[in-house]
Amino acid sequence: KADAGLYTCDIGTDVAKSKVSVQEKPTEVTKQLEDKTSAAGQDISLSCELSKPDVSIRWYKDGKAIRKSQKYDLHQEGTRAILIIHDSTVKDS
Repeated sequence: KADAGLYTCDIGTDVAKSKVSVQEKPTEVTKQLEDKTSAAGQDISLSCELSKPDVSIRWYKDGKAIRKSQKYDLHQEGTRAILIIHDSTVKDS
């Protein structure tokens, strides 16, 4: 974005102008989630890598939003988004 602005080419008798705008690349998932199998009662950790740090993300299970709670811990470390499912049960499948 720092390169955005009005650029001119001035030859004294004439001027050419160009307006430059730079758009940020969209964030991408660079490492997908992996399938996990766990014994009931274990904590399960899921993580994916993103192309940029500190991106706003949302986690879902079967289309329903997951919120931080005693059951779920959600956090980000740089470009890594992490979901921990505590004390897993068959219902978490």
